[in-house]
Amino acid sequence: MRAQWKILCDFDGTVSLQDVTDTLLERLGRPGWRALEDDWVAGRIGARACMHGQVALLDDDVDALHRVLDEVRIDPAFVRFVDLARDLGMPLSIVSDGLDYPIARILGRHGLPQLPIIANRLLRTPEGQWRMASPHAQPDCPSGTCKCAVMAQHGSARSTLLIGDGRSDFCLAGRADLVFAKDGLLRHCRANGIAHRAIGDFEDAIALLHALAAPVAAATRVPLPIAQRA
Repeated sequence: MRAQWKILCDFDGTVSLQDVTDTLLERLGRPGWRALEDDWVAGRIGARACMHGQVALLDDDVDALHRVLDEVRIDPAFVRFVDLARDLGMPLSIVSDGLDYPIARILGRHGLPQLPIIANRLLRTPEGQWRMASPHAQPDCPSGTCKCAVMAQHGSARSTLLIGDGRSDFCLAGRADLVFAKDGLLRHCRANGIAHRAIGDFEDAIALLHALAAPVAAATRVPLPIAQRA
């Protein structure tokens, strides 16, 4: 019997070693994107409004975008983690408040084009400029991707394991059955009494996933028959 878990995994700062959108903005952003970032940090606008404005300020050179994306590194153990989750029968989806095309390009470069990606969409206007669409947004959620709604859409047949690192994971952390947390998300879980395991990288996550699956394996092991005396 397989362990009945599904895995919802953040991307920026969790799988990737840096925030991909921030990296794109720092390299290709036109003036004005930092002011939007400041407004978001100060709480004057939500993450979705911030990202919509910032994406529109990206340089429209596709080749330049690709050059930046092809320099982004991911956690060296992530590919092995994906393989382990598959072997354990745990469906894994990337659920990100970042951008789908950059995530897909980065994962494809590491041999992972098959992973489901739930994120904001990076689109081109007829004029050749960038814009963002948020098909997974909810009216009462400031994020472009409402991760709580994504979890609800996945159904309750399996327990939910969240893996993440930051603010976009806070709401879902309170609803998931277990969290593998690092950085800001780890501090949030500790401060709010949320069930979690601390990770520094996916090497830690691999060890924890083995442990998570082990009780199920032990519980479903068929006992040896006991010989009866004549």
